[in-house]
Amino acid sequence: MRTLPGGCLQIDGTVDFMTYVNGFSALKWRQYAGLDEVCLNLVLDGSGIVHIFGVEHGSLDPVQIKQVPFSPENGPSSLAISVCLENFDLIGFSISPEKSTTATLVKGFYTATVDEDEVNRVDLALSTTTFKNERYIIPNIELVKAGISKEDGPIRDHFHMFVVDNGQTLDSASLSNELVTVLPNPNTGGSGGFARGMIAATETPDLFTHIILMDDDVSIMPESLIRTFNLLSLAKGKYKDAFINGAMLSMEDPTRQFEDVSYVASTGAYRRVKEDLNVGKLSDILENERTNVEVDQAYGAWWYSCIPVRAIEKNGLPMPFFIRCDDVEFGMRNKPVYMTMNCICVWHASFEGRFRASVDCYQYFRNFFAMIALDDCADEKMFVLRIQRGVRQNLRDMDYQAAEFILDGFEDYLRGPEYLQKLDGAATMIGKGKLNEKMIPVSEMDPELLRKAGVTEQVLANVNLEFHPSKLMKYWRSIPYDKHYLPDALLRGKPGYVVKNGSCTLEGNSARCKTLVFLDPTREKGSVRAMDRARFKSIRRREHELMKRYRKEGKSVRGAWKDAMPYMTSREFWEEYLGLK
Repeated sequence: MRTLPGGCLQIDGTVDFMTYVNGFSALKWRQYAGLDEVCLNLVLDGSGIVHIFGVEHGSLDPVQIKQVPFSPENGPSSLAISVCLENFDLIGFSISPEKSTTATLVKGFYTATVDEDEVNRVDLALSTTTFKNERYIIPNIELVKAGISKEDGPIRDHFHMFVVDNGQTLDSASLSNELVTVLPNPNTGGSGGFARGMIAATETPDLFTHIILMDDDVSIMPESLIRTFNLLSLAKGKYKDAFINGAMLSMEDPTRQFEDVSYVASTGAYRRVKEDLNVGKLSDILENERTNVEVDQAYGAWWYSCIPVRAIEKNGLPMPFFIRCDDVEFGMRNKPVYMTMNCICVWHASFEGRFRASVDCYQYFRNFFAMIALDDCADEKMFVLRIQRGVRQNLRDMDYQAAEFILDGFEDYLRGPEYLQKLDGAATMIGKGKLNEKMIPVSEMDPELLRKAGVTEQVLANVNLEFHPSKLMKYWRSIPYDKHYLPDALLRGKPGYVVKNGSCTLEGNSARCKTLVFLDPTREKGSVRAMDRARFKSIRRREHELMKRYRKEGKSVRGAWKDAMPYMTSREFWEEYLGLK
């Protein structure tokens, strides 16, 4: 199979179109839109047979529903094949040219017949926030322009893209047109950028019905936008007001689906509704469709999240968190029903190896604690234990800066909402970013130190992001021990090593080690840590002082955050914060 000029596909053998992108999500279309029947429309040149397949409920194996021959009659053949969706979760087709010949697929699409008064009005805005990331955002702008402008469906006249330029480095005049508007914006992080896009989409009452929030550093198919538009147009019942969350697939491993919808556990941890899926496999495509994403405490990350404008008008704009938890908090506040569907997705760089303590410790703990106060989405006492556990585990691994960042986040939460309202988020992140642990390529590290620590070639090659500790190991790690309390005589002179993915230890052991080789989860970069008893004592002392302050002030601080939320999520606040008035 190869692509011809104009986008046609030349087929020189049987080609299966029951895929993540081309399969028809029968289960979802029945559930969300009440469709019972669709029509597969194909324009084909040449001779052969189209086979229609479906996968029945509970099955993993396709069964043939129909087969339809095609042959040239004064040009390409136009086929309209009706397919009943009852009993099927996924519909697909294959094309088989006549033996020793080729066929050309000129066009293919599904249609459904519905009453005109059952079609919802949809006017769709897309808002993406960028900061000096031209290598991603400019190709995405051009891709959206080209994809939507050539679409002959209704989305072409009911779509607009807002590009919020937090770095103010884009040529807004040359990039803007009737489909795209570039909005220069101060660097107020993701939350400020997306708030600016929401403000633009709601500036003229009733201009847009929905807004998609999308990261800038993604790769997207215009088909995802088209499928989103069509789903919104036909959604029924409770799904008419639902959010749609697109899946994140890995740029490095394009068939790996990392996440679509997640939820907040009572401990303050994030949990994915689905584990990693390989959407190149039919069994995983089916699992993706069949898994229920309508769970309690659900949220959708803002790499691709479609939100009804009336939800913004009713419940407000994001909290000014800069980055981290703004999308989660918005989900907790709105408590939406989520829809997902195969092919509504983006490709994004994988998160492994991207841990930054200034973000994943400071921003997370500060903002999540505020979110608990705002939305009562997790057990506060459990989250305080999570703070203490995070500090303890980082101290065990001699990551003193990460422990400090957790306490910084805790302290800044205790300062109350007024502190956040006046905080320069960009300057704060630059300052804290300079304190992050400096990682170097393993190839540049001392080979003798690596050898003594047990970092062998086998260790470096064993890249495994899944780790399931034994019950004994889980218990051992929960005990509040720490080698800093031991005298030097009981510590090991030999260095150790540890591999961590964020806060999760994947391999190794730091017990009784005064020197530790730390490896990131890719095992391509690392650092060397040395015991610092004085810093350990300072951090523990600070932790005890903050816990004492929390016990005294926690209730009043929580109330202050709750009281401040209506103002901090209002148009009035954001217009002043962004310098719009």
